[in-house]
Amino acid sequence: MRLKTSLKTFVSTLLIGSSLLGATSMTYANTTPTLDTLVQQWDKKFAKSDKVNHQKVLFKNRYGITLAADLYTPKGVSGKLPAIAVSGPFGAVKEQSSGLYAQTLAERGFVTLAFDASYTGESGGEPRNVASPDINTEDFSAAVDFLTTLPNVDADKIGILGICGWGGMALNAAAMDTRIKATAVSTMYDMSRVMANGYNDSVDVAARYQARQALNAIRTQDAQKGEVARSTNNLPEKLTGNEPQFVKDYFDYYKTERGFHPRSVNSNGAWTATTPLSFMNMPQLSYADEIQAPVLVVHGENAHSRYFAEDAFKKLKGDNKELMIIPNASHVDLYDNQANKIPYDKFEAFFKANLK
Repeated sequence: MRLKTSLKTFVSTLLIGSSLLGATSMTYANTTPTLDTLVQQWDKKFAKSDKVNHQKVLFKNRYGITLAADLYTPKGVSGKLPAIAVSGPFGAVKEQSSGLYAQTLAERGFVTLAFDASYTGESGGEPRNVASPDINTEDFSAAVDFLTTLPNVDADKIGILGICGWGGMALNAAAMDTRIKATAVSTMYDMSRVMANGYNDSVDVAARYQARQALNAIRTQDAQKGEVARSTNNLPEKLTGNEPQFVKDYFDYYKTERGFHPRSVNSNGAWTATTPLSFMNMPQLSYADEIQAPVLVVHGENAHSRYFAEDAFKKLKGDNKELMIIPNASHVDLYDNQANKIPYDKFEAFFKANLK
């Protein structure tokens, strides 16, 4: 599938936010979560399992931002266990896809940690709803830090799993953090590539320069007003029927009862208008060819984003890397298991084989 787009169109659809024009203002919020401020009742988009124990936890990343997470442990299992940190999709929260993946893998014998990215969900950081290729990669390593401190986790058997835009973050983390013994990515995006180049690398240098001009004009306004502008073009409240199929798929997940969550940027919020700037300038997969640990890349056959996975896989070296294409699956089919497309057996086998 070939998608022709300008950078403006890309940013307003992929980020599910971040219009380059007409931004509104958002003030800074002082958010440092504590266990008392975290929502304790079950408010997730999937049923609670009776096979695992669940608790809310907090930990800090290298930049001092406090991250909120859900810790899942299998019931009736003792001793030190392998562990997996999970996050994504880009703009989602741990009550959505990452929590579902984490709980399901905990049912299969792993300690798992589904966390909210810095500046989003229940995690700390200000302003709200900003993303960073550096800080969000660090979030994965901070999750590894936390898992190494748990008495029921074998610190030498920790893996990570990134969904959608967090697939690129996961590969970036795996290239940097040698403590990560296995990495899986599901329905991945390379956020830095698509923010710089648009879908299928359809944005040219001139358009990219114009986008930078518009984004930096917003920075000037932010500085002068003392406020942070956020995007105005999120997912629509209603579909016209003329949207691309992948936008309809996003809507069906984020804006309906199927996946809507009030703390999710994509469901009920907006990214800061200048979020694309750092991604446009920092290619995430620059050192993917240096990942020595095993990697599993999973993507849908019919996903508009499939080329990200296939191109990322081509960068990987060694005989311990695997690409799995799920027949007839779209991008969003791997967000939840409504279509019965998530290959949990494969993820379980991969991590059990490589976290031993």
